[in-house]
Amino acid sequence: MRPVTERDIRTSFINCSKGEANRLGLPKDLADLPWDDLDFLGWRDPGAPERAYLIAERDGPLVGIALRVTSGGSRGFTARSMCSLCLTTHTGGGVALMTARRTGEAGRQGNSVGQYLCTDLSCSLYTRGKKDTAGAGVIDESLTSEEKVARIRLNLRSFLNKVG
Repeated sequence: MRPVTERDIRTSFINCSKGEANRLGLPKDLADLPWDDLDFLGWRDPGAPERAYLIAERDGPLVGIALRVTSGGSRGFTARSMCSLCLTTHTGGGVALMTARRTGEAGRQGNSVGQYLCTDLSCSLYTRGKKDTAGAGVIDESLTSEEKVARIRLNLRSFLNKVG
């Protein structure tokens, strides 16, 4: 992913108002992120933990979506969940259902799309082996690193297309 600025982020959102986009909390370490290892920029709002944001390139331009994080019951440390983008398994609360309001008329009627995502939205780093999961272990796959990156990009594109 190419490095993005605060202005790029705030103008990219497709499923929230300009006012909401201007008020959202940005990641503090924006300039220090490993951009070459990111397929998308994802973060939880530091001022509102039930909110998360995801920014990605789709056919060139940036597309941003605002997400709501469901606060389901805490699962035991031995229970595993899998992220639907990167297919990384986590124990405990490492995966959460995140929903995005759809764009257009469907969104105005209250329709949303949900995905189970890594709660820290570090899917790109898990896929590339740059970050480890706590206690879940890694599922042995026969895919190359490049094939895993292609898979996460395909899954991400599918999710963005469902939102709008």
